[in-house]
Amino acid sequence: MSWIDIGDVTDIPLRGARLLKTHLGCIAVFRTAETEVYAASNTCPHKGGPLSEGIVHGQSVTCPLHNWVFDLNTGQAQGADDGEITTYPVRLEGTRILIDAASVTRLSAA
Repeated sequence: MSWIDIGDVTDIPLRGARLLKTHLGCIAVFRTAETEVYAASNTCPHKGGPLSEGIVHGQSVTCPLHNWVFDLNTGQAQGADDGEITTYPVRLEGTRILIDAASVTRLSAA
C-alpha cells in the first residue's frame, strides 16, 4: 500500500472528527482515543447527515440528524438500522495520520 500523510493526530480532538476533501467526496477522519483513528465517508446513507458532526463514542459514530449508529471498523449500521458507510484504511506513524492512497483515488467503474 501507498500512504498519504494527512495530518497530526492532535489536529483532531479526542472523540472528534475532521474532514478530508478528495475528488471522491468528503471523508471524515475520526479520533476515538489517544492513538486510535478511523476514516469513513462523511455522509449518512439514511438522510445524508454529516457524520463528522456526529457523536463519536467507543469505535462508533452516531449521525447528528437521526441517531443512526455506525461501527467505524466495518461501516455497518448497528441495531435495527439497515445501512452502511464506506470505510478507508488509516494508520498512525508516530503522531502522523496516514490514509491509503489507493482507497481515496480509485475511480468508479460506472
